[in-house]
Amino acid sequence: MIEVLRAGALTTVQDQGRPGWAHLGVPRSGALDPAALRLANRLVGNPEHAAGLEITLTGCELRFTRAVTVALTGAEVDVLVERRPAETPPGGGPSVERRPGDTGRPLSLPAGATLRIGPARAGVRSWLAVSGGIAVEPVLGSRATDTLSGLGPPPLRDGARLPVGAPTGPPAPVDLTVAPAVPAGLRLALRPGPRQDWFTSAALDLLLRTAYAISPASNRVGARLAGAALPRAVAGELPSEGLVLGAVQVPPDGQPLIFLADHPTTGGYPVIGVVDDVTPLAQARPGTTVTFHGPQR
Repeated sequence: MIEVLRAGALTTVQDQGRPGWAHLGVPRSGALDPAALRLANRLVGNPEHAAGLEITLTGCELRFTRAVTVALTGAEVDVLVERRPAETPPGGGPSVERRPGDTGRPLSLPAGATLRIGPARAGVRSWLAVSGGIAVEPVLGSRATDTLSGLGPPPLRDGARLPVGAPTGPPAPVDLTVAPAVPAGLRLALRPGPRQDWFTSAALDLLLRTAYAISPASNRVGARLAGAALPRAVAGELPSEGLVLGAVQVPPDGQPLIFLADHPTTGGYPVIGVVDDVTPLAQARPGTTVTFHGPQR
C-alpha cells in the first residue's frame, strides 16, 4: 500500500485515460502529458498503460509499506527519500536517514520509506510511477480520475491509502533521462472551425496575431486565457454540441478557453478552432504567454 501523508494541492490517479466512450458522454481524461507518464512507467518496468499519480504544483509526501521502485517525470522538483534504520547506529546517530533522489530515473525504496516530492520550481505537474502500478478499481477500463464527471477514484486526501499491484518487469537500465525545459511561452497550432462563422472576420485574425496569458482559473478541465476579447458575429447561443480535446470555446466575455483532458463532451458556446496538441499546456503556469498559428505556417 501507499500511505498518503500529504496530498498537496491536487494529486490524482491517472493512466492513459478511457478513449471510446464520448458517444456516451464520457471524455477520455487521463494524464495531461500522456508521454511523461508512459516514460515513468517504462523506467520502473510497468506496462505503459499502468496507473500512476499526477502531482500538481505543491508536491506531496507518500509512505510505502513494501519495497518498490518509483520514477518521477515532468516538472522540476526536489525529491527526498527518508527511512528509519533497522537498528540504531553505534553512538546514537540519526534516527532517520535522508538521501536526495532524482527525477527521470528509477529510484529504489525500501519498505517503510517516505518519499517527499517538493514544490515545482519550473512547470506545474509531475507524474509518479510505482512498480506494479496503482491498483485502484478501474471504471470503464481506466483508473483515471476525471475531476469534472467524478469518474474514477477521488483526488487524494491526507491519510488515504492506495493499493499497489505486483511488479511485472525489472526497472529500465538507465542512469538518467533528460526532461525538456519548460518554455517561457507557448506557440500552439490551431485549426479554425467548426463555428468560425459565428465570429466577425477580425476575430480569427485577432486570435492568431495577439498574445494571451494563462489565467489562474485554469485546471484539468481547461486552460482559460486572458487577452483580447474575440468579437461575435452571431449574438444567439448554440444548442449543445460535441466537444473534443483542444477545442477553443469562446464564452460571452470573449475570452478563449482551451479544453483539456477532463473537458465536457458537449457545450453550447461556439468553438472558433481546435488546438492540434494541448500537451504543452500541462506545464503552463498562470501568466505564461500563449500565441496561436495556423497549421500550415
